[in-house]
Amino acid sequence: RKNQIDYKIKVIQIPKSRIGAKLVPLHIQDVTDKEQYELLKLRKMSQDYYRNKGEGRPTKKDRREMDDYVGNDIASDFTDWDDFFGETDNEEENED
Repeated sequence: RKNQIDYKIKVIQIPKSRIGAKLVPLHIQDVTDKEQYELLKLRKMSQDYYRNKGEGRPTKKDRREMDDYVGNDIASDFTDWDDFFGETDNEEENED
C-alpha cells in the first residue's frame, strides 16, 4: 500500500542473486486494478486545488481567480473602500 492505493505486483522471475533497483522491473509485473489508478488521479486533482493549511494569503494569481469567480462587477462597486466607509462615519459624527 502506497499513497492510499493498494498496488498488486506479480513476481515473474526470482533473480539468482541480489540485483540493483534499476533491474527490478525486469522481474515483476504490475497487476494493479485500473480503479486504483483512477482513485489516485482523483486524489491528486483534489489536493492540487486546495492550498495547504497555513500557507498564507492568496497569491496574485489566486486573487484574480477569486475575483473572476465572484465577478468583477461586485469588486468594482467597492474599489474605494475609504469613500464607502467614510460617508457613514461622517454622518454618524454629525448626528452626535
